[in-house]
Amino acid sequence: MVEKGFNSDITVYGTSFHVQTEDWGRENPFLVSRIFRNGAVLKSIKTSYTDVLPRGVTSPPQAIRLAMKVQHESILDLLVSGQLITD
Repeated sequence: MVEKGFNSDITVYGTSFHVQTEDWGRENPFLVSRIFRNGAVLKSIKTSYTDVLPRGVTSPPQAIRLAMKVQHESILDLLVSGQLITD
């Protein structure tokens, strides 16, 4: 089962970004976040379940959802602080 993803629109110093985080499911166990500007992907961040979930693919859905939320919110924080996109 694939968990429902997160989507956020954020403006940083006058530049608008869209951030999307999704779960690729237990068959392809990665959490993937993409940062878009004007419809183009600026950056992709791919995290293995085993890097963030102690039980890997056997983790309960709630743990996967929490890991997705943490990754998504961390990316938003990095964007706001100017640490993620430098151009």
